[in-house]
Amino acid sequence: MAIHYGIGGTTAKGIAASVERGVAEGALEPGAALPPVRRLADDLGVSPGTVATAYKELRRRGLVVTRGRGGTVVAPAPAVASRRPPRVPEGLRDLSGGHPDPALLPSLVPPSRLSPGARSHRSTPRLARLEDAVRDWLRPDGIPVEHVTFAHGALDLIGRLLSVELRPGDAVAMEDPGYHHLLDLVTALGLRIVPVAVDDEGVRPDAVRGALRAGVRALVCSPRAQNPYGGCFSAARRDALVEVLRDEPDVLVVENDHASAVAGVPLRTLTGGGLRRWVHVRTVSKFLGTDLRWATAACDATTLARHDGRLLLTSGWVSHLLQETVLGLMTDDDTRALVARAQDAYASRRVAVLEEFAGRGIEGRGVSGMNLWVPVRDESAVVNGLRSYGWWVAAGARFRLNSGPGVRITVADLEPADAVRLASDFAAVLGESEATYGG
Repeated sequence: MAIHYGIGGTTAKGIAASVERGVAEGALEPGAALPPVRRLADDLGVSPGTVATAYKELRRRGLVVTRGRGGTVVAPAPAVASRRPPRVPEGLRDLSGGHPDPALLPSLVPPSRLSPGARSHRSTPRLARLEDAVRDWLRPDGIPVEHVTFAHGALDLIGRLLSVELRPGDAVAMEDPGYHHLLDLVTALGLRIVPVAVDDEGVRPDAVRGALRAGVRALVCSPRAQNPYGGCFSAARRDALVEVLRDEPDVLVVENDHASAVAGVPLRTLTGGGLRRWVHVRTVSKFLGTDLRWATAACDATTLARHDGRLLLTSGWVSHLLQETVLGLMTDDDTRALVARAQDAYASRRVAVLEEFAGRGIEGRGVSGMNLWVPVRDESAVVNGLRSYGWWVAAGARFRLNSGPGVRITVADLEPADAVRLASDFAAVLGESEATYGG
């Protein structure tokens, strides 16, 4: 994508500020190519080293990325601009958001008694009763629960850990395709992503081994309901990954179990395998409410100290009102029954769509969770084709790095009749696409 924005400045700081201003104002959109170093230096009458220093600072801050021979481009989600999902066109059925079915979420009722007065909770940041409930939740899955902590959601927790553990320019192994907000977050932290291929059993051991050889200092992966591919660790896959990771004891392994209670499959965790640096992250937004910005983590002692030390210096603690709300829902029998129904519903809806797709010769991936990944030749053709049939799905470009094209479909609220119509329309769109592109 060529740019039509005049970058200015006579110093590295001034050039970087000019690019940042263009990104923040929208004149430089994600993917826009910046001029080569020598050409911009000639245009501005400065040395190539000055421009190179400016570009290095922009990379460090996550505003731009370098793509080898592809040059330097504005990052997909630069840290000075707010990238929101595309607005769903009016009248379309939205299958793009990755959200749970609202009908399968409990009513959120704040605790009746609010915190009295203005006081700090820094000395006791976590409710002991919620800590106990979390340990009871995690322990049956084989997760060591000696050290637990809380945060304002998974992205908040993972971002804090990576910013404490790593420095700009360090490498992180990330799933490909993977959760786009995590990919954007790692880039915004100035870290370098090493893509790790996934399949129906999660991240592939050979790909993880290659990432470790490339010098990654952290691995972020999903043990089940992998977003967007839907993979989950088998027992054999978990054991193979633990064997690979044991050889690198200083690499931080971040296990993001974001769907947990509604993933539809058992957890096979890496955390019980004797790794030295590890953290298991869980949120409740997929089954208690998307507005509950709360996460918990079990981790090793070093990770706990580093996370909580940084938390103490920023927000200090997670709201006790939020903690009380989460605790009330987690321990409520009616809510537990609703979550169990939600897990069954998501599993049956996912299977129904996959079976309808398979019956029409369409490959769909998704052995757990509430999303499907469908490989396609041309994402734009499929997204726009489905739009003409009344469906809105997510193009795969924002989820993938080196993996092939596809679309992500959220099936959380698709009833069986909807699955039949979606599969029929999808087959029609693929037929139209093949006619256009020659089969």
